[in-house]
Amino acid sequence: MSAPLATLDDDRTYEEIYSQGIIVDPAPHLEHSVRIKNVKKSFGSFDVLTGLNLNFVDDAITTVLGPSGTGKSVLLKHIVGLLEPDSGVVEVFGNDIWHISEKERQEIRKRFGVLFQDGALFGSMNIFDNVAFPLRKHTKKRESEIREIVMGHLDEVGLTRAVSKYPGEVSGGMKKRAGFARALVLNPSVVMFDEPDSGLDPVRTSLLNDLILKMHAEHGGTYVLVTHDIRTARKVSDYVGVVWQGKLIHYGETEEAFNSDMPFVRQFLSGDSVGPLGMD
Repeated sequence: MSAPLATLDDDRTYEEIYSQGIIVDPAPHLEHSVRIKNVKKSFGSFDVLTGLNLNFVDDAITTVLGPSGTGKSVLLKHIVGLLEPDSGVVEVFGNDIWHISEKERQEIRKRFGVLFQDGALFGSMNIFDNVAFPLRKHTKKRESEIREIVMGHLDEVGLTRAVSKYPGEVSGGMKKRAGFARALVLNPSVVMFDEPDSGLDPVRTSLLNDLILKMHAEHGGTYVLVTHDIRTARKVSDYVGVVWQGKLIHYGETEEAFNSDMPFVRQFLSGDSVGPLGMD
């Protein structure tokens, strides 16, 4: 696939991209385990995804940016098979996940790790048991093996001294780090982050970003981030996709996005009040 790059200095072309989206693969020579093809999704009369196309590059960190309500979190739910599109194709590891059985979808989900906004820890379990949960549910490993794996990941995220604490006893940043450790225990091929920096101050956001980069360097995998934080996107991303009104309107390497002349992309990434994006 190729992007309509030849006339991007033409305002009419910008309007066409805003209204129709783009079909683009920033690295066609690389592998893509997750492909989103013309996906549409509505809830009642509210159109959320309106024809979104996006191929995620394997073993890279891709950040999806866009205004609130434009379908970023809904996109994540489609990728992991929690939402079925009204039309279009969600292809994961070579499978159209809505043309396979529920059992096969469940097996595919085991190859995903997800870090939710607040960590989504079980309040009745301590940190160790929260991180061990996927191993106990989806594998037949002995407790000694589980302990070795869990403690290894808790060490990576700096939580070995908090194993016996409960979610209500730790900070928001510690919850996110525990959620990150849990997302990694099954050695996933794809790790998804739904606003990982939500609720964190700038320093802890930066530290979490460092951790994301460190874990990706050590474990590899395809990382997909959804965020509003521009600094996070610039710091951790190999690729940046910008979504507006349910469509992909920009996709490319990080510096390309931050140097874009497209009015919406420039406005959104700079936080300017002047441009196509208004209060509505």
